[in-house]
Amino acid sequence: MTLIDQKKLFLKIGFIAIILVVVFGYGYFKIRNLLLGPTISVSEPINGQIFASSTISIRGLAKNVSSLSLNDRPIFVNEKGDFSEIMALSPGYNIISLKGADKFGKKTEKTLELVLRQ
Repeated sequence: MTLIDQKKLFLKIGFIAIILVVVFGYGYFKIRNLLLGPTISVSEPINGQIFASSTISIRGLAKNVSSLSLNDRPIFVNEKGDFSEIMALSPGYNIISLKGADKFGKKTEKTLELVLRQ
């Protein structure tokens, strides 16, 4: 095998390797959210917050969820994954649970501990 043939072979192998890296990288980029499962982030209220009014608004973002519940009651998310719910707190210490699941059965839960002072 001559030096020119070796260079051509090396270039072919390098080109194929680059194409494979790009294809697998793009594939991972597209399915990474499915691999990671559902996520829930709450923007309002802050965990541990103390309230004077019993009516509060819970807002946040749920990604990759097919179902979302607030204290085991189904709530809805828009196309972007935003959710917003109004709820009443009981006097004293309250635990609020947000549970999400994706279509593959992966689950996540976010818990908020809030206090209503009277």
